[in-house]
Amino acid sequence: MVQILAEKSNHPFEWLDVTDPEPDELHQIARKYNLHESSVNDCLQPDHLPKYEIVGSEGDVFIIFRLHTSEVDSQADTVRELTDKISIFMKDDRIITIHKKEWPQVEQIKNEYLHSENCKSTRHILNEIVKTGLATYDIHAARLNREIELSETNMFLKNRKLSLLEGLYYLKRKVDVTRRILILTFEIVDKIDSEEGNTYTRDTRDLYVKLHNIYDSLFENTSHLLNIYFSLSSQRTNEIIRVLTIFSVFFMPLTFIVGVYGMNFEFMPELKMKFGYPGVMLLMAAITGGIYYWFKKRGWL
Repeated sequence: MVQILAEKSNHPFEWLDVTDPEPDELHQIARKYNLHESSVNDCLQPDHLPKYEIVGSEGDVFIIFRLHTSEVDSQADTVRELTDKISIFMKDDRIITIHKKEWPQVEQIKNEYLHSENCKSTRHILNEIVKTGLATYDIHAARLNREIELSETNMFLKNRKLSLLEGLYYLKRKVDVTRRILILTFEIVDKIDSEEGNTYTRDTRDLYVKLHNIYDSLFENTSHLLNIYFSLSSQRTNEIIRVLTIFSVFFMPLTFIVGVYGMNFEFMPELKMKFGYPGVMLLMAAITGGIYYWFKKRGWL
């Protein structure tokens, strides 16, 4: 679907928004507006990472920007599952945005910014696209932070089940993939904020820096949680082994005594003693008591 959001009759530029184009339709648009072939091919790649480049002899700007998708599956961990791609072709008098999914922010820009006095060029539109796109990462950063806090609560106050480890894995993958997308988006933000003293582009850079720090913190927190999970699991395993070791220490001498008197030799005087059986039982009880006292004295029980 092709939608004209701004016309030159009302603005100094033209803004064309294209949603879910077929390859033939996209190539028709490319021929009509003289778009570079390599950039068009990049538009057709759903997993393409963010980039900023100047193509063609006329110095056209081509940008691939990824914003965070609105609905994220609990096991989503890839670039395509976590983000939506927007391809942007920009000249001084024209901007073309191409995207696969519906893009709610475009209506916000159209209604709140396009007709304002601050919107005077395609660079202003580009800055607003990037700013509203970065804001989608801020929304999901808060959601990821809540998931980390919930995982931390379950880890320390409830049973550490396999489902918790699986949840931590997908949580770490979400943070890691989103963080890498933001790192690659830096070039776009840096190119936009190339003019000193521009308050609007500086706000976009400040938002980017804030998000970069947030996702760095989330990445560290998820990594620490995983390390804590494995440390607690090792501690629990060590505790189980300690208990089993204590039991084995109690039964080792008793098993030895039973093994000695269980041998079927003909000449074993103790077997014919009147108080042989109670004597052995008392010996075993004494050994058990001695081991218990020794463990207690050393603080192992």
